[in-house]
Amino acid sequence: MRLTMFSAAATLALLGGCAPMGAPTASEAPAGRVFASLFDAAGSPRGEASITTSSDGLRLAISGMDLPPGAHGFHIHTVGRCDGPDFATAGPHWNPTGHKHGRDNPEGAHMGDLPNLLIGTDGRGTLEIDLPGASLSAGAAALLDADGAAIVIHAAPDDMRTDPSGNSGARIACGVFSKG
Repeated sequence: MRLTMFSAAATLALLGGCAPMGAPTASEAPAGRVFASLFDAAGSPRGEASITTSSDGLRLAISGMDLPPGAHGFHIHTVGRCDGPDFATAGPHWNPTGHKHGRDNPEGAHMGDLPNLLIGTDGRGTLEIDLPGASLSAGAAALLDADGAAIVIHAAPDDMRTDPSGNSGARIACGVFSKG
């Protein structure tokens, strides 16, 4: 019995440190990184997003899957909640600078404004973008406050000028940012 328990403990200790080749283990995960798994209202996976700190702010990477082909508005929202079916609990767009919405709006854009995510005929699309002047948790432009943050994909393209939403339609996928 003692040998069996030792063997099991030794095996678990050896396997516990294993991770897929190239994937960081929890202790190796870079500081300054948050992740979000995106789901639709039925709870089906629709992609993932990550935000990492960079030398001049934050870098967002998003990967969508099983989404309708075409352009989709997507935005960072102020509340880390994604209750279906409409994801209204994610709140408004993240706007720490108090600007209007839209990359083409002369009074915009706020930090939650992002370019459209282009989804191919295979239902997939990726995008990476820098968010200069933003931070994860420090200063006036901090993303993660007491109630967190979310990322939302919309049904239609963002027109890049209509305040406050970009006229981008229903919220079809949502994910909450969390560390690790």
